[in-house]
Amino acid sequence: MNKNILNTINQEFINENINSNTADLLLKKNHHSDVDIKLLVEQIEAKKRCKTKLPTWFNTEKIYYPNKLNIEQTSSEVTAKYKSSLITGNSIIDLTGGFGIDCYYFSKKFKEVTHCEINSELSEIVSHNYKELGVNTIETITNDGVSQLLNNNKQYDWVYIDPSRRHDTKGKVFFLKDCLPDVPKQLNTIFNHTNNVMIKTSPLLDISVGISELNYVKTIHVITVNNEVKELLWILEKGVEAETSIKTVNINKTVEETFDFKLNEEQAITTNFSEPLTYLYEPNAAVLKSGGFKSVSKQLNVLKLHQHTHLYTLQDLVEFPGRRFKIERVLPYNKQLLKKELHEKANISTRNFPEAVQQIRKKFKIKDGGDTYVFFTTNLHNEKIVIICKKVS
Repeated sequence: MNKNILNTINQEFINENINSNTADLLLKKNHHSDVDIKLLVEQIEAKKRCKTKLPTWFNTEKIYYPNKLNIEQTSSEVTAKYKSSLITGNSIIDLTGGFGIDCYYFSKKFKEVTHCEINSELSEIVSHNYKELGVNTIETITNDGVSQLLNNNKQYDWVYIDPSRRHDTKGKVFFLKDCLPDVPKQLNTIFNHTNNVMIKTSPLLDISVGISELNYVKTIHVITVNNEVKELLWILEKGVEAETSIKTVNINKTVEETFDFKLNEEQAITTNFSEPLTYLYEPNAAVLKSGGFKSVSKQLNVLKLHQHTHLYTLQDLVEFPGRRFKIERVLPYNKQLLKKELHEKANISTRNFPEAVQQIRKKFKIKDGGDTYVFFTTNLHNEKIVIICKKVS
């Protein structure tokens, strides 16, 4: 951590150039500072990424930023705030502190917060930033979180872990045992110091895989922001034998869409199917990730188009965790017919359909946009169909 970056002249340079082309800045020599221009540009690039993701940090003076990769990997304020709304108590320890966003929000709900970070520079940065943010209830410790637990006998109301994947296996199945720390291996050690554990994982983790690796899973939260899945939160309670609940939330600017179900009940439900009726319902990304497709049908009394088509229909307009559409026409998937019926502009989606959106756009010469929505999908008779509709606000 280069503390000279915090000098007034360097802070002014960072703020004045927050929207500048950083490639151009690197070509210029900064005559007014003894700090390498590369370091200042790194600060600019990292701060820029915080404008919408971490507005409290962005709008606070003399915040020191780690590299932009740390910013990309950290929780957003929106998801950190949601996490803190779920738990409360006197003490919590974060075993994988990172840039410290989650601890900042935990400090609003807990009297004592411990932030463990093995990277000494990042730990120093976080400690400095907490002072600038006016927070004095968070203890920052430069140590591996699991080692910190092993080195003391302290009990905590909660333990929080955000394990990082050791290998880049993006797009592939991965396991918690492949992460650092190895949570399944360390779980007994962790439960020697608490009765309650919260684990944040990437949405790429398959829920069934996570359940098979962990004990005492009480609740799983699937968090999406503006319909993009951001995190899975695993709430573990020592000794709990209750059935696992799945809670989905889609956080928008104006509203939070929620849908909850029990995992064991989902597996036992018989689904009813139908041809497309008056309205079409498309689940949000949180529900899709949760796998609660039968529970949606049962709880909301909507009918599914096909076992593997995660779209629903009903004669009536009802509240729904996702998008709602008024169906205008339902057509068979016939190339000649569709060339006549489809307009030059439409929002296209595919569900349980063999062709990709880009292929369809190219085939029918359809541009993206407009107020018409077209779903290419499969009905209960295994027939390929096209549903043309308008969005219901």
